[in-house]
Amino acid sequence: QVQLVESGGGLVQAGDSLTLVCAASGRSFSEYSMGWFRQAPGKEREFVASIAWNNGNTLYGDFVKGRFTISRDNLKNTVTLQMNSLKPEDTGVYSCAGYNFRGPYDPASWRYWGQGTQVTVSS
Repeated sequence: QVQLVESGGGLVQAGDSLTLVCAASGRSFSEYSMGWFRQAPGKEREFVASIAWNNGNTLYGDFVKGRFTISRDNLKNTVTLQMNSLKPEDTGVYSCAGYNFRGPYDPASWRYWGQGTQVTVSS
């Protein structure tokens, strides 16, 4: 079993930066991919970014456009999402996901989830 706990959310202004961290515990962190999703009120959960367990390859949602960076530290069992140039439309609950088994874009293909952290970007 894997437990994921997110931190770092908050209220910021448009153009600001925010760093989200997901701490993992349980089975070997270095053996599975990690990802971030977000969900705005009234909308479906949306893929933000993922990072592979074996080669560190990263993928991003189209809306990111170079503003976000995902990274992982296998010694600390953490995955970080650095978000720059935030926009009001980035507002939502950001959730960490672990152990992808069928392609990263579909939330149903991730086995483990954190509780989420709220990110609010004011204009």
